[in-house]
Amino acid sequence: MRSADTAVDGEDVRRIVMLAIDALWGADPQAWEAKAGTLEWTCWETLEHLADDLFTYAARFGPAKPPMSALLPFRTSSDRSGGPANVIFVDRAAGPEGLMAIVEACAGLLTSVLRTAPSTTVAYHVFGPSDPAGFAAMGVVETLVHTHDVAQGLNVEWSPPRELCERVLRTLFPHVAIDGDAWVVLLWATGRVALPDRPRLTEWRWYGTQGG
Repeated sequence: MRSADTAVDGEDVRRIVMLAIDALWGADPQAWEAKAGTLEWTCWETLEHLADDLFTYAARFGPAKPPMSALLPFRTSSDRSGGPANVIFVDRAAGPEGLMAIVEACAGLLTSVLRTAPSTTVAYHVFGPSDPAGFAAMGVVETLVHTHDVAQGLNVEWSPPRELCERVLRTLFPHVAIDGDAWVVLLWATGRVALPDRPRLTEWRWYGTQGG
């Protein structure tokens, strides 16, 4: 059972997405084709992937009986070999502002769905089936770390709320000791950085069922 002080909800998704948009807004429009941090995706592709995550998380709670053994059968595709396979793509002519509008729209869908879904509902995820609060935490983690990736590529600052980082660590990464800055620990837990006493991870995962 999740304690009240560690629970994550749809409003946390909305809040962190708006903070991410604020951080990325106004970056050089020409920089969006740069690689996003250590990823093989561009900054544009990475934010498009984030929108796709938020949308597909929301969609899982649309059916009266959410899928428990597989993803919904959306047709996914990639714009290029090596790019992310998405359902959601953004019209390039809309520019970065249009891209961020789609991210915000998908976050709004997830926030609304999580607000109305019964807390006992469980839906499929490859890292473990989870309830609405678990998927809220997943949406927050995706936003936190992919904004980090994009911010590196765009050369802008991204410093998210530590209390939210700590809550998602406790919800999805119960195997990780939080013995320092929760944001840096989350970056380590998702394979982004090394810590003085912990080498950088080459494989990582969260545990969605811990959110149930």
